[in-house]
Amino acid sequence: MNRMKLAEIARWVNGRLIGDGNIEITGIAPIETAKAGELSFIANPRYKKFLQTTSASAVLVPEGKWDTTAALIFCRNPYLAFAQLMRAFFPKKHAIQPGVHPSAVLAEGVQMGEGCAVAPLVVIEKGCQLGQNVILYPGVYLGEGVEIGDEVVIYSNVSVLEGVKIGNRVIIHANSVIGSDGFGFVPHEGRYVKIPQAGTVVIEDDVEIGANCAIDRATLGETRICKGTKLDNLIQVAHNVQIGENTVIAAQTGISGSTKIGNNVTIGGQVGIAGHIIIGDRVVCGAQAGVTKSIPAGTVVSGYQARPHRQQLRIEAALQNLPKLIKKIAAMETQINKLEKQLQKNQNGD
Repeated sequence: MNRMKLAEIARWVNGRLIGDGNIEITGIAPIETAKAGELSFIANPRYKKFLQTTSASAVLVPEGKWDTTAALIFCRNPYLAFAQLMRAFFPKKHAIQPGVHPSAVLAEGVQMGEGCAVAPLVVIEKGCQLGQNVILYPGVYLGEGVEIGDEVVIYSNVSVLEGVKIGNRVIIHANSVIGSDGFGFVPHEGRYVKIPQAGTVVIEDDVEIGANCAIDRATLGETRICKGTKLDNLIQVAHNVQIGENTVIAAQTGISGSTKIGNNVTIGGQVGIAGHIIIGDRVVCGAQAGVTKSIPAGTVVSGYQARPHRQQLRIEAALQNLPKLIKKIAAMETQINKLEKQLQKNQNGD
């Protein structure tokens, strides 16, 4: 962990410092628990109340008025500044040194760039090409003809199957499978006949894939994840899916085959997405949404079936009132029945 003077931190994040620039910062911590010598941040207004009680020596904040005795660094985006400082204070260090461990199995003709690190029990099949500074953790399997760019990190027990192409600076976390067969079967005479999955998977630059994800190869053509997209843990991407640039997808989401997802889309946890639909750019899908049809660009949806978020909120509010409404309707029916009987009596001259 590094140490930095507050004035240096302010320059690092291009912020405006109010306070003593000679204060030495030794760490970063949440604002509720930060101690003297530590830096914190506020990106969400709900944490503003902690400013009056925090022991942090300094806090990253957006422009505005803040009631605190701590030094302040005003930033355009405190959350981004926090992320930048985390890299400075806690640089990622890989335990694996460049070179090939004796227990690794490499087929003839494997090509590797400079600075690659291949850990114990890695298996690399023939025809694989690795760029520079690739890190393969223990138990990684690379199938025949896999292509990997520069600065890629693949964690333990990941399987990258034959023909998959991975770009530069990609991170794949433990136990994920890239290029498994798509779920394709033809019903015939009471049984299912498997459709060979002859396509591939292409993962572009700067993609990060969480642990225990499954990204299926295309039946024909390719399943593609475009540059800058981030996948959480436990995500299923089916055959021939296309995911655009800089899209984020939270855990336990499942995307059915041949669906196309645009750029800068945000998908919450446990979202289910039907196949053969199009989700436009900048769409937001709330957690546990059930997406069964295409969504235009810029739309926010939630619920099952997924519908515009404001409409879904109105529906949920109405559902909360259903018990009262049922009682009210029952009372009205009783009153109407009484009035109808009285009217009948009046008409009969009783």
